[in-house]
Amino acid sequence: MRIATWNVNGLNARLDYVGHWLRAVSPDVVGLQELKMTDDKFPHDAFAALGYRALTHGQRSWNGVAVLSREPARATQVGLPSYGELGARLLAAEVAGITFVTVYCPNGKTVDHEDFAGKLAWLDALAAWLEQAHDPSAPLVLCGDFNVVPAAIDSWNEERLRGGIFHTDAERARLARLCDWGLVDLWRHLRPDDPGHSWWDYRAGAFHKRMGLRIDLVLGTAPIAARAAAAHVARDWRKKVEGLTPSDHAPVWVDLD
Repeated sequence: MRIATWNVNGLNARLDYVGHWLRAVSPDVVGLQELKMTDDKFPHDAFAALGYRALTHGQRSWNGVAVLSREPARATQVGLPSYGELGARLLAAEVAGITFVTVYCPNGKTVDHEDFAGKLAWLDALAAWLEQAHDPSAPLVLCGDFNVVPAAIDSWNEERLRGGIFHTDAERARLARLCDWGLVDLWRHLRPDDPGHSWWDYRAGAFHKRMGLRIDLVLGTAPIAARAAAAHVARDWRKKVEGLTPSDHAPVWVDLD
């Protein structure tokens, strides 16, 4: 079973590109982020033609998440409960015997911006929801764009960026709380020495200079980690395909036995 996450940075702009990837990689379940469209505008027919059903939690112009699946899926949580959510950022579904959760965590902008406190509060609410509503001994996947660099290895320049946005102790402590609850970072579990960068700024040639960050994560409880066999971040899916402009994120996927 192949599970995946991808911040597509606007599905209208990236629909044909995503179609190329789905045909080439054939994931079974995908969490998408940053759709930038409302639910009524979601292109269900285009994904159905590729063999996928879709559950969505959209928002005009900003945010928005979706779950694509080959098998039937049932939405179990739309939006982060007990929190004045900063946009459409969480969607959970039951599919193929797994609780599959896709999230688009707030960016925070800078550590001095008022949005930074909201980001930390959102991550706290995410952890609280997991702790209250789920069992770490059950098969659960939490994936998405976390906008947090977990550790020094995950940054192109930890020394320069340490203490700045995505690289703060406060953000990393929130991510650690998720792992303490019972989630395993599947990329780092399978590839302990591979930076696995998944995002590169469009500006200043960051991609070609390999100035990347690993902020797109696939986390799983112990039953999922026990099945994890391979993990992939393909730089080729951050390049143009047939003249189509890619997202600034590469897709990340994990194969389960």
